[in-house]
Amino acid sequence: MGRRILIFGASGRTGQVLQAAAEQAGYEVLAPAHADCPLEQAEQVSDLVLGCGAQLVVNCAAISGLEACADDPLQAHLVNAVAPAAMALACRHTGARFVHLSTDYVLCGRRPGVKDESARCRPINWYAESKREGELQVLEALPTAVVARVSWVCGNPQKPSFIESSVAKALAGQELAAVADKVSLPTDAADIARAALALGEGDYAGIIHVCSGGEPLSWWHCATLALQAAVEQGALPAAPAIAQQKLDEVPFFREPRPRYTGMSNARLTGQLGIAMPGAAETVAAVVRRYLEQRG
Repeated sequence: MGRRILIFGASGRTGQVLQAAAEQAGYEVLAPAHADCPLEQAEQVSDLVLGCGAQLVVNCAAISGLEACADDPLQAHLVNAVAPAAMALACRHTGARFVHLSTDYVLCGRRPGVKDESARCRPINWYAESKREGELQVLEALPTAVVARVSWVCGNPQKPSFIESSVAKALAGQELAAVADKVSLPTDAADIARAALALGEGDYAGIIHVCSGGEPLSWWHCATLALQAAVEQGALPAAPAIAQQKLDEVPFFREPRPRYTGMSNARLTGQLGIAMPGAAETVAAVVRRYLEQRG
């Protein structure tokens, strides 16, 4: 049996893909369900890491719904900050490598342009606040940990993102609308999984941006590229129109969203040599995988 990896959040959009990638890479995978190890219970989390014998621990788990975090900030704090800190401290005792997934939402989103790892953090909602606290607590408990910030995760047909949902609506003949004044970089869960395993096997420590390359895209631009890809791949005869929305006009967004959180992956690709596709290439690959899964 190969090396052992413990994955928290293996049922999520990224976690499912990571588990498959780890198994393919020869890892013995431990993927506890929430019922087996509630993340709200830091002692149980710590005990699992201490006793499982994993050489690599990857945390993909989070309460990521902004409104859910606002409705229960204590729960968000326990899952997004306290639990990762418990994992990190336990890894410090066992000597395991630890990769913790964070988010571009921790960044200050006031100004356009891509941000590197030294960019200012300015959380503007409870979700981002809890995730930033998680970053800080993880690195305080285990300075050798990797905090991998990801953005707009897509590419898991079992857990469709905005990109796959846009294609599904177009195929069903439904009207389409998307926010055009908020930008970041869509990132394939398969690329995140590949990078997470590479980071776990290396010796990099600290914050790293794990995302697609190129210029940040709006949700509207992502949807437009997705429908173009669907046309090119023969799933649609023509791309339907997509109405442009403003972020402030989306009625079910009760919590504020940062507008400009595109990240630079130069450190990941240049310093560490972990290649990532461009954003447009990512969208096309995600659409192709989704259409293949639909049959």
